[in-house]
Amino acid sequence: MPPAYDLGHSGEAYHPLDTGSGGGKDACAPNSSAAQIRHSMGFRTSWMRQLRRYKLPIVLLMLLFLVSCLAYRILSVEQDAPPMDIHRSSPLLDAYEDFSAMRAGDLKMRIEEMVRIKSTVSVELRELESRRQKLQSDISQYNQKIEELKQELLREQTELERLKISVEQAQVAQREAVQRNTPDLALPRSLLPNTLPRKNNPITGGMAASCEMHNCFNHSRCSLTSGFPVYLYDPDEHSVQRKGYDIDGFLKTTLKQTLGYNAHIVKDPKHACIYLVLVGEALLEQDLLRNNRYAAQEAEHQQPSTPTIENDCPVDMEKLYSLPYWGGDGRNHVLLNLARRDLTSHRTNPLYKQNTMRAIVVQSAFEREQFRPGYDLIVPPILGPPGGDVWQECAEMVPARRKYLLTYQGELRPKQSSLNPLDAFILEHLADMAKGATQDQFVLQFQCVPATEQQEGDSLPDWTLCGSDSSRRQLLKDSTFSLILPPLNGRVSSTLMLARIYEALRSGAVPVILGADELRLPYAETVDWRRTALLLPKARITELHFLLRAVQDADLLLLRRQGRLIWERYLSSVQATVDTVIASLRDRLGIPPRPVPSVIAQSVFNSTFIPLKSDPPVGLDTEPEESLGPIEPPYPSPAFRRNYTILRMQAKEAWNDWLDPFYLYPQLPFDPALPSEAKFVGSHTGFRPIGKGLGGAGKEFGESLGGNYPREQFTIVMLTYEREQVLMDSLGRLYGLPYLHKVVVVWNSPKPPLDDLRWPDIGVPVAVLRAPRNSLNNRFLPFDVIKTEAVLSVDDDAHLRHDEILFGFRVWREHRDRVVGFPGRYHAWDLGNPNGQWHYNSNYSCELSMVLTGAAFVHKYYLYLYTYHLPQAIRDKVDEYMNCEDIAMNFLVSHITRKPPVKVTSRWTFRCPGCPVSLSEDDTHFQERHKCINFFSRVFGYTPLLNTQYRADSILFKTRIPHDKQKCFKYI
Repeated sequence: MPPAYDLGHSGEAYHPLDTGSGGGKDACAPNSSAAQIRHSMGFRTSWMRQLRRYKLPIVLLMLLFLVSCLAYRILSVEQDAPPMDIHRSSPLLDAYEDFSAMRAGDLKMRIEEMVRIKSTVSVELRELESRRQKLQSDISQYNQKIEELKQELLREQTELERLKISVEQAQVAQREAVQRNTPDLALPRSLLPNTLPRKNNPITGGMAASCEMHNCFNHSRCSLTSGFPVYLYDPDEHSVQRKGYDIDGFLKTTLKQTLGYNAHIVKDPKHACIYLVLVGEALLEQDLLRNNRYAAQEAEHQQPSTPTIENDCPVDMEKLYSLPYWGGDGRNHVLLNLARRDLTSHRTNPLYKQNTMRAIVVQSAFEREQFRPGYDLIVPPILGPPGGDVWQECAEMVPARRKYLLTYQGELRPKQSSLNPLDAFILEHLADMAKGATQDQFVLQFQCVPATEQQEGDSLPDWTLCGSDSSRRQLLKDSTFSLILPPLNGRVSSTLMLARIYEALRSGAVPVILGADELRLPYAETVDWRRTALLLPKARITELHFLLRAVQDADLLLLRRQGRLIWERYLSSVQATVDTVIASLRDRLGIPPRPVPSVIAQSVFNSTFIPLKSDPPVGLDTEPEESLGPIEPPYPSPAFRRNYTILRMQAKEAWNDWLDPFYLYPQLPFDPALPSEAKFVGSHTGFRPIGKGLGGAGKEFGESLGGNYPREQFTIVMLTYEREQVLMDSLGRLYGLPYLHKVVVVWNSPKPPLDDLRWPDIGVPVAVLRAPRNSLNNRFLPFDVIKTEAVLSVDDDAHLRHDEILFGFRVWREHRDRVVGFPGRYHAWDLGNPNGQWHYNSNYSCELSMVLTGAAFVHKYYLYLYTYHLPQAIRDKVDEYMNCEDIAMNFLVSHITRKPPVKVTSRWTFRCPGCPVSLSEDDTHFQERHKCINFFSRVFGYTPLLNTQYRADSILFKTRIPHDKQKCFKYI
């Protein structure tokens, strides 16, 4: 029992209102407080009476409270205490209860009861712990779900913004379509004549001498949309040679064969714009028995016949006038006299003093009074093979300065020919220059030792060739410049002079054409010979040595390079000559060439099979808060819009820079850009300026494509070989990529894809094409399903973020004629090799010369050039090594543009994490690439790769901007 407290009137009791000792009285208090003390004492007495009345209930309440606290304490101690042995816990039990008085049976029951209670409590505790862990797991899942929903909300907000931008872009496109006032040009539809040439009255030789295109050519048969159809008289069926003469069999066969490859040839004469007649090279029948390096022995069983008149014209003009489509005056007829074996006789110009009426004459030799400028056409003799690669015929372009500064070998024939005083002075001065006190070496021989191969008795007065073709070639390979003397007797062109130009260009000796102001050079209407040769009047002979020494190495190599390009494209073979003749005539009429053929795409799936689709992974490579561009429907690049202007306005570039006037391309990387204000005044169609013209930072930048060209999209071309899962992952990462028009997968494996393979639905078409064979060259085939100018060539294991791809696309739009991409490489000179060789290098470097096409943008134009223009030997080397196609593309683009590639972003490699090891990991891979660079350099004659020391990053990269502005790209 708790002790009782005495609350009576004892003087020792405690009173709460007492303020001091001695019963609460202060002996020193003043009398004025007596009343307050008495009042206080009365109140205290009243309170004590009330307290006695409730004493018992208060004591009971306090006892209950203490018992409850004690019970709670005992239970909490039992729960918190670890399980103990019964003997060790007995002192604790004794502390709470006295068990000594209990019987053994009661004690056992009590213990069993306590054990049961403990077991029950343990089970409840485990259940509570399980519930706690489940609640924590639920809380974690809910937190993760909340974060995912936040990310999803940001993505949806970004997607909503993109959709809003897309709606605005669609509205702009709709307004442009309504307001368009120019036709949507495309490939021209051929408008052909459907009748044979009408019969006209013959004309005299005097009238024929004044022929020009405006008064002797029938333009009505050659509409702008005709495609320039050409008809060839079969030389076997329509021979125009006199008895005793015949056309060289090699020439007839190769001409028919090469014209068969030409896109302009038609079989129906009713549709023709011009008619080709092969009139030469006409040789005596006994001369046809001679062998040459290209033709087989001919007509061994035939007995040669000799013409009755020794110097008779080999062309029978009556047979010529009797051609079925001659039309009386020969208009729209082209007479081809192509010299090949006979370079000296009068037969090189068989139509001299003959009335060819309104026909156009194409040959190598012309007299001054015979040639009709702007009407007749001068071509070089055909001294090369029928066609194919000709790079083996050429010499290396470097070093710039060779052993001899100037060379010439020739002899005036017939020997009885005489020189005028100026020509005699020129020879005398050249002889003195060669003997002068100078370190420069010359080879100037005006007599052939040994005697010349040509011994024709009816040769025209001219400077004949000395020695054999191989001896002349060896001398020219050691010559920096090659002297070209003009023909005698006032001729504007001769076969021998053009043969010298041909050989000089082939060997890399820069022609120095003396008396060029008196001459007519081949294809002078289109080919700029000032970029290929030094053209000098005869009066500059005394300053010739000074001028040759003044030519710097850079200009010298530029002349040599241009000369080789002109030779390869227009002079080197029968096919080159025939194609150039047709292109020159077509260029005169302003008719667009035929469109370049695309490679017809063949799907890897048959027409009835529908591949399985799968949902793509979302949000793998894009930052959710970064809007990279609008969502647009597929928009192909406008094609063939400059059909009727490009060869009128940029003919010089097409013939001398691009070196491809033979085909019409859908677009060119050299197409001009409009002035800035044209985007807003009159020519706004298709342009999407940043901020509608006001400019802006990241937000406005992401809404529009901007730049200097109208809106466009790009196509991804992906080469793959039996790596299905890697391919599917790469395709899935392209989901939601702005400005993507289409994905073209080139299936390089002979095995078709598995039927149960699920292709991700990425929002744009995915064309899976069957490759003709397993070749890395298939990466650059110009498939007809590629409808955009921009082509992103990507390996199937390349891992690029969306922002990287779009930044590369934007940079490419400003450098459309170059390779723009991510992994940079360079070619390094091997200092340990005494002969000098290039090495391919992939180490980190501050200078690069190549961008690998495993992740690079190129213009579709270069796909055509790679397939149709690049030497076949390079593509064969790519197939041999199964390597180096990216090096070949870099060579090609740098060769055409003379510019280095453009590297974007800091990425040096694009290795895919988790992908199988590729071929590039093998050391043999690098050894093959060393060999490729050196072989390609031999094929081109030089190494066209150029070094660059910068890379492209976005404008606001690492720039501090206000908090309310965004950067162009967050991480680029």
